[in-house]
Amino acid sequence: MKQRTPVVVNILIIIGLLIVFYYLFVQSYAFLGSPYFWGTVVIAGILAYIHSAIGDLIENNKFKKLSPEEKAAYLAEKKVPFFKRMYAAAFKKQSDTEEKDILIDHGFDGIMELDNQLPKWWVGLFYFGTAFCIVYIAAYSFTDFAHPLSEYEKEYKEQMAAIDKYMKEQPPVTIESAKYSADNIAAGEEVFKTNCVSCHSDGGRGGIGPNLTDNYWHNQPEKTLFKNVFHVVENGVTGTAMQAWGKNGVLTGNDIQNVAAYVYHINQEQPPITPAQGGATPYGEEAHWEKE
Repeated sequence: MKQRTPVVVNILIIIGLLIVFYYLFVQSYAFLGSPYFWGTVVIAGILAYIHSAIGDLIENNKFKKLSPEEKAAYLAEKKVPFFKRMYAAAFKKQSDTEEKDILIDHGFDGIMELDNQLPKWWVGLFYFGTAFCIVYIAAYSFTDFAHPLSEYEKEYKEQMAAIDKYMKEQPPVTIESAKYSADNIAAGEEVFKTNCVSCHSDGGRGGIGPNLTDNYWHNQPEKTLFKNVFHVVENGVTGTAMQAWGKNGVLTGNDIQNVAAYVYHINQEQPPITPAQGGATPYGEEAHWEKE
């Protein structure tokens, strides 16, 4: 008669499996604080104890039918700790007498094969892996679980919502709080391409509007180039096609800060586009900007 696994070990295995399967579908450990999860653990524990009690009754009934020698051997084996028995079952070495009983009647080059049983932990892992594979494939095929496109869409929406929340909670950027940062150049270029390129052309070379890469400016209300661009974009220029992008509500303060960073970049950090290179002729007076 074989020894049974202690009920405590069974409960620990059940809890481990419940954690794995809950995490598969929740995709976070938030369920550990859920009463539904712990309710499942309690119910599973009760069922495990009931199963153990029924097993004890069956075991006692079988024990009564054993011979005195079999009873003594069973009781002696039961005194061995569970994990020691598990280790012995996985890595034990058979005696010569035991090897004769499990010797398979074929061999090659003097090497004989033994009919060893696989360790229970190995068999258990195999069945668990098989069940896990079936559940995973079914969930992947018929639900949104583990589907890369669905996960990407969900994470994208969460990130965009977080960005929108951040932008709403942030105070609006004004000409007083705006600062030049090289990190804003790429975003400013996108704003420029969307709203400014029709008048100022690619790279700010000028067309309907003036060349933004040279050092001649018709409007110089501020002392620094970055603040000057912010002021002109926000308030526009009366009597010209330059509208008040900020005051008209077309661009936010953050957008204007970004596009001002881009204009500063093409004016101060890159060589100007001259008329010989396709740039517009200088318009306005030469500027003498203060450093940022």
